[in-house]
Amino acid sequence: MTEFSFSCTGVPADAYAAGPTLVVRLRITASEGTRVHALALRCQIRVEPARRGYGDEEAEALADLFGERSRWGSSLNPVQFAQVSVMVPGFTGETETDLVVPCTYDTDIAATRYLRALSGGEVPLLMLFSGTAFTGAGGFHVEPVPWDREAAHRMPVKVWEEMIEQHFPGCGWIRLPRASVDALLAYRSRHALPSWQATVESLLDAVGENAAEERTP
Repeated sequence: MTEFSFSCTGVPADAYAAGPTLVVRLRITASEGTRVHALALRCQIRVEPARRGYGDEEAEALADLFGERSRWGSSLNPVQFAQVSVMVPGFTGETETDLVVPCTYDTDIAATRYLRALSGGEVPLLMLFSGTAFTGAGGFHVEPVPWDREAAHRMPVKVWEEMIEQHFPGCGWIRLPRASVDALLAYRSRHALPSWQATVESLLDAVGENAAEERTP
């Protein structure tokens, strides 16, 4: 069996991608002298929250994911970030390749909520590898990439923040059911509101006025 090892040399953002995209730069090493004709690689990327500390404001923002800080001993579980695949061209000994990871700013996604809660520092990432290798000097041998292959990396929070700001400057996203979107469209049309921002602000103002009236004796 060919021995494979993986290390991550960096996780920059793709500045030219149409949407938020990270690029995981991998260094792959095979057993010395082994010819790898191709490598069909799968990678599961997850966040390991227990591998860093958190300030009070971060802890408050993370309460909906992990509960109160007093429970974190049992609730600070890994968060799924992405699953990606890549076909690595042939090499002997060692090679480098990029894993392209499209990202979302959907706040219903746990990884997005986690990243938005961080005010600085690093994101502890763990990459778990599997796949199929085609090896052999005189022909093809098919063998699996062992399931215990992994690599850790600490991505600066600033990389995520700058990537999101590039594509969604000063904005956030909320996913709603179609019925709710239809109701909002109807409200916007009835009140001749010029934008979604104006629509939401109008609703918030109405809620604030009703709350003030209820408090009035």
